[in-house]
Amino acid sequence: MTTETKNLQQQSDPFASIRLPEFRNLMTGRFLFIMALRMMSTLVGWWLYELTGDPLAMGLIGLAEAVPAIALALYSGHVIDLSDKRRLLLRGVALYGACALMLLLLSFSFTHGGLKVFIVTGIYVAIFFTGIFRSFTGPCFSAILAQVVPRDLLANATTWNQGTWLTASVTGHAAGGFLIAFLGTTGTLSVICILIALGLLRISRILPKPPLPKPGQQQSTWESVQEGVRFVFRTKEVLGALTLDLFAVLFGGAVAMVPVFAKDVLKVGPIGFGWLNAAADIGAICIVLLLTFFPMKNKQGRRLFFAVGGFGCCIIIFALSKLFWLSFIALLFSGMLDGISVVVRGTILQLKTPDDMRGRVMSVNSMFINSSNEIGQFESGVMARLMGLVPSVVFGGCMTLLVVVTTWFKAPSLRKMEY
Repeated sequence: MTTETKNLQQQSDPFASIRLPEFRNLMTGRFLFIMALRMMSTLVGWWLYELTGDPLAMGLIGLAEAVPAIALALYSGHVIDLSDKRRLLLRGVALYGACALMLLLLSFSFTHGGLKVFIVTGIYVAIFFTGIFRSFTGPCFSAILAQVVPRDLLANATTWNQGTWLTASVTGHAAGGFLIAFLGTTGTLSVICILIALGLLRISRILPKPPLPKPGQQQSTWESVQEGVRFVFRTKEVLGALTLDLFAVLFGGAVAMVPVFAKDVLKVGPIGFGWLNAAADIGAICIVLLLTFFPMKNKQGRRLFFAVGGFGCCIIIFALSKLFWLSFIALLFSGMLDGISVVVRGTILQLKTPDDMRGRVMSVNSMFINSSNEIGQFESGVMARLMGLVPSVVFGGCMTLLVVVTTWFKAPSLRKMEY
């Protein structure tokens, strides 16, 4: 069998990257870590709303995480490119676990009188620190991928990577709701700490991943950061995909308001809340699994636009729904369409980025994602306070559609993108 024939067989094998032991350890560790992270976000949203009864409090929790994550994003990319990625990943996950332990200790406190203010403040402090650690761990998970699998398997590995993230996310969201109902806040946080520890153990089995040598003169930190930013702005397909994701999720993210819809509109408890929280991720993992076995062969850029536009329509339907099953289906389909967007954007980033710049480019990507998710969460809380719950989410869905139409005409190279 020739090398070319073997490569073609590998590329057509949907399990090609999974057959690599290191990739399996990375995906297992990431699954456990992301599952814990999503359980924590589910718990914190529910916990804060119970403590304060204010939708803005959930918006502020997104801001508390986004500010340090965005502020450190460019610097973290420079550090990732110069560091052993395995060691950096282990440190980041361990420190995230320390924040989970801090929340666990807070959960033992009583919630009466002045202690309630103390607990709320402590939650914000812990989430602020998770934002710092996330600015390093998020891009590092993506940057290490190219050192774990060969380049001809990157597209396959990226799809599995996104599928792992989404499967962990849906499991974490759904399990978070069930665990809150049956174990309470303290029990749920105990499970989160255990999952992070197990994830840390799996990641530790990966071999060291030292920085790749770069020819030429040693750059300063500022020059290194500038180089990464210039690459993103110079590569129009990457910039277009990131911009589309940034503004679409910034305006169209209804997930932050799911606890309020669950309690005040749909009148469901923690279990119903858990299912609503998981609905988008269930849809996303279904479509990612489908794309793993039947990858898109052409017109990926055009399909990205249709997917984000459909996502905005689903958000509008969710906002207007008064029925639990209709709300669940709207979020389910929004997740399926978002899954297409995630796979296309992730593959474009992996294929277009040089190996010695992966940390910086993935950090710029992380900055966009943090902006869209956490700042979007803050925007949702503010708009819900100013416009009312339902009108604010309808407005966000309409703005998503406007962003899609605008980007369609402003980024023709992304629209025509194929890989």
